[in-house]
Amino acid sequence: MRKSEATQSEITAWFTHRLPEEWVAGPTRVSVDREEITVLLTLAGPSGVPAEDGPDGPDGTAADQEPATEAERAEALAGYLARWRSDTRERRIGIAREAEHRFGRKVAWGVQVGEQTQLFTHLAVPVMTRLRQGERQVLDTLVEAGVARSRADALAWCVRLVGRNTETWLSDLRTAMETVAQVRESGPPS
Repeated sequence: MRKSEATQSEITAWFTHRLPEEWVAGPTRVSVDREEITVLLTLAGPSGVPAEDGPDGPDGTAADQEPATEAERAEALAGYLARWRSDTRERRIGIAREAEHRFGRKVAWGVQVGEQTQLFTHLAVPVMTRLRQGERQVLDTLVEAGVARSRADALAWCVRLVGRNTETWLSDLRTAMETVAQVRESGPPS
């Protein structure tokens, strides 16, 4: 198997068992495409910042602290994420280099605390496409309405919107593609 042929499940398994245990406070999501592997870690978050299932109080705040204002919670979270990113930088770089060598793709990192998601590093890969006038007019309308800054931003916005609204279908399609790849690998050599 060539490096670039590793499946989503193989790459996810590698990261699941390679990441330091102290980094894992919840599910780790690994997304893979031809150019990039994105590792999204779930962190517990600092005291006073709501998490999905608060470790102390019912709303995620420390039991012995008074509830912080929304601005204080946002700043506490920003400080926590900056510290976590800085404290883990060298180890993340080492793991990323191993994965890049093993799988032939760049590695991007991100974290999630409660509903807040922050990507630290990620690629923006140019994609060439040919669009007919009606399709270009859709993009231009999004630009003129202030939804996007450019046609490229508008196209990215459309892709994100479709991805959000069809995630189950896309997930089923990816699973089916992995199954086909496994069947091909188990077949007779060519």
